[in-house]
Amino acid sequence: MPENGSMSLRLVVMGTGPFAVPMFQSLVASPHDVVAVVTRPDRVARGRRPPPNPMRQAAEQAGVPVLDPADINAADACADVAALRPDLLVVCDYGQILSPAALSVASYGGINLHGSLLPRHRGAAPVQWALLEGDPTTGVSVIRMSPRLDAGAVIVSREQPIAADDTAATLEERLAAGGGAAVLAAIEAIHAAGGKDVGTPQDTTLVTRAPRLTKADGLLDWRTPAVELERRRRALEPWPRVACFFAPAEGKPQRLVLAEVAVGGPAPADAVPGTILAVDRGEPGGITVACGEETTLIVRRLVPEGRRLMTAGEFLRGSSLREGCRLESGDCSRGAMAGAPPNGQTL
Repeated sequence: MPENGSMSLRLVVMGTGPFAVPMFQSLVASPHDVVAVVTRPDRVARGRRPPPNPMRQAAEQAGVPVLDPADINAADACADVAALRPDLLVVCDYGQILSPAALSVASYGGINLHGSLLPRHRGAAPVQWALLEGDPTTGVSVIRMSPRLDAGAVIVSREQPIAADDTAATLEERLAAGGGAAVLAAIEAIHAAGGKDVGTPQDTTLVTRAPRLTKADGLLDWRTPAVELERRRRALEPWPRVACFFAPAEGKPQRLVLAEVAVGGPAPADAVPGTILAVDRGEPGGITVACGEETTLIVRRLVPEGRRLMTAGEFLRGSSLREGCRLESGDCSRGAMAGAPPNGQTL
């Protein structure tokens, strides 16, 4: 418990990714004492520098000590955190699930900042799945931590509308910016209750999952309605992004990353998904593609393999792509991709 009944708590912040940084900075600026940051160890690739760790960088800039155990639940890691005498563990975008033993090293246990309105979108990619599912709103939740993934009682939740042009990057930035205030409100509620259980249990009948995305999630299936493909483009920006392939009559198939798209008008009933229905070589130009359920998607900007971002007009003026060509969902140089329909059918 806080020493001498102080309103200032000793906090250990656990985080790795950029979503946790604004929350950490809010805690450093608060009356509470952030005694350490626990983060994931750097992944060293052969001959390469490890990728940047946003929380490590933020902690070093703030002069806060950093611990980076390979396994936070190991006995020595728990002992190191316990030696800091924390009142509360504050976890966000960390990457490991804490065991009961790890949570017990703090007087008040742990809380977690999550990027959705729980119990919707439990998992590693809640921002992306809110966009994929076409949710009109999302938000952040601060929950009591438990050994089960994102399953604790909700102490504080803050709603955030999703804009029509939001990408995962823009939405995540707004949610992260509001995370600090939500966490501070949760800490105040816990302190006021003397560390006793606070929060509302989640309704398990409303749980949805938000699993981590892979590169394969970015390969478009043109049988999907255009409105869903447009959402996928925004949800998978900046990673892994959405892509398809164009196989010219001569030369190698070309991978095309779609950087800006829009839902077009209806497609003819007999249009095969993936077929180019119209091209506009002006500026910015456009490539109209037939999609599922007699819909169309207009590609406005794209990144051809090995080249820079360009408008559709720029690309078309140097490409053999024209009306009647087909865009493939998989790498057509190897036939059908994993998950594509059998018999070489184009998606």
